Amino acid sequence: MAYDSDSTLDLSRYASLIDLIELASARYGDKAAYSCLSKETSFNEINRYSRQFAAYLQQETNLVQGDRIAIQLPNITQYVIAAYGAIKAGMVLVNTNPLYTQRELIHQFNDSGAKALVVLSDLLPTLTEVVETTSIETVISTHAMDLIAPQPQPEVPFDTVAFCDVLAKGEQLTYAPVISVHEQIAALQYTGGTTGLSKGAMLTHRNLIANAMQIKSRIGSRIVEGEEIFVAPLPVYHIYAFMVNLVLYYERGGCSVLIPNPRDISGLITTLSKYPFTGFAGLNTLFVGLCHQPEFKVLDFSHLKVTISGGTALTQAAATVWEQTTGCTISEGYGLSETSPVVSLNSPGFEQLGTIGKPVIATQVKILDMDDNEVPTGSTGELAVFGPQVMLGYWNKPEETAKVMTQDGYFKTGDIAVATEKGFHKIVDRKKDMIIVSGFNVYPNEVEDILSNHDAILECAVIGIEDERSGEAVKAVIVLNESHSDTLQAKSIIEAYCREQLAAYKVPKVIEFADALPKSTVGKILRRELRK
Repeated sequence: MAYDSDSTLDLSRYASLIDLIELASARYGDKAAYSCLSKETSFNEINRYSRQFAAYLQQETNLVQGDRIAIQLPNITQYVIAAYGAIKAGMVLVNTNPLYTQRELIHQFNDSGAKALVVLSDLLPTLTEVVETTSIETVISTHAMDLIAPQPQPEVPFDTVAFCDVLAKGEQLTYAPVISVHEQIAALQYTGGTTGLSKGAMLTHRNLIANAMQIKSRIGSRIVEGEEIFVAPLPVYHIYAFMVNLVLYYERGGCSVLIPNPRDISGLITTLSKYPFTGFAGLNTLFVGLCHQPEFKVLDFSHLKVTISGGTALTQAAATVWEQTTGCTISEGYGLSETSPVVSLNSPGFEQLGTIGKPVIATQVKILDMDDNEVPTGSTGELAVFGPQVMLGYWNKPEETAKVMTQDGYFKTGDIAVATEKGFHKIVDRKKDMIIVSGFNVYPNEVEDILSNHDAILECAVIGIEDERSGEAVKAVIVLNESHSDTLQAKSIIEAYCREQLAAYKVPKVIEFADALPKSTVGKILRRELRK
């Protein structure tokens, strides 16, 4: 059966994201909207700066409504100003990873047709051979500290304008309000490109407003309007944090604490110690990494009431250590760039651990077989989604769009899932990550979850490798806790443990130890890097 989580969703309150940003700014005024590097910026200031940025784009560049503008910044307040400014100018936001190589940048800029770029000044040298091969005409650069004290910009062999100069010039100009509608594209959110070149998911104003309202319907009881402090360690150019911090919590009047470098665990803990934070978002690696720090364990968690996990399956070990340390449960959710992103989410305090919760309001999901037919409840298959948060399609790629859409309009996620009788869902694994051992399906998530429960293991990843006898075999790459440095002894203990917990064909045939695992910028372990 297809589970429909209540079809009622009123989107009439906001005509567009511009409307949402402007109304929230007026509603919360001088209250702090963002805090970064110990500097708070109010809703009024965000509104004023983003209007100045929009006015500059409108009158000092050749950009017109509908043009694409790429933003390549970490979690700093300038990102928010630029993103809101681009939206207010009626342009399409192209979120870009600051860690991209020249090859990846050239592909994304050319694929999107971006005509402008806002970039961290530290990254300007990387662009020397990029800008000339793209359609980018305007490059705006900023140093992380610019809003605190303007910094000199590096000299490069192409024209740039400093972010602070943009705001100063924009202050002298008159912003011309833009009328945007729900159906217009607000952002191109590029997929990770794990199966080839990345594709731009076309997300409309309606997609993003709808998803904010959908999440609010699920966790709204834990959000007190105008009072929340939500820590943002995950990059806001990723759709997960973009939705939570730039749409949902802004609309609710919350203050988002932007963390420019979450890899600096010590710095992150120092920042956390300064705020009575009420919300936090992360992934397994971040949850576990923090909870192993003595300085984190002694923080005041008395205000923390919402912790959200997404992007990768939450492990039992991560959920347990986080609740033991902070007293707060983790609400695991599920989504993709193509779904703005949230499809389903556990209700805080009522989580079904091991599941992604139930679909959010106005969302229907089905579990499909290889022929796009629904499977019986309790059987595994590919998760497919229908709802107002589902993208228009992939930018300039109708054939790729057709591959992921069913005849009746459902988006096929590429994730293998199973539904329970009560309407909860569990992601078994990525379709492409499944390992076939002698004809039996092995899902890396299941093996990783078992391994992560062993006290010798800090983190792990499971992949398939070629095997002459069984076709494929299971390989585990493991990072040990500091207290277990003897790899030979650890290997025999872990092998015995796996044989007790897993069917023989699921037991890792190869166990390899590493000092660290390759991760994405949001902390997701990159299995594909381990296959190379």
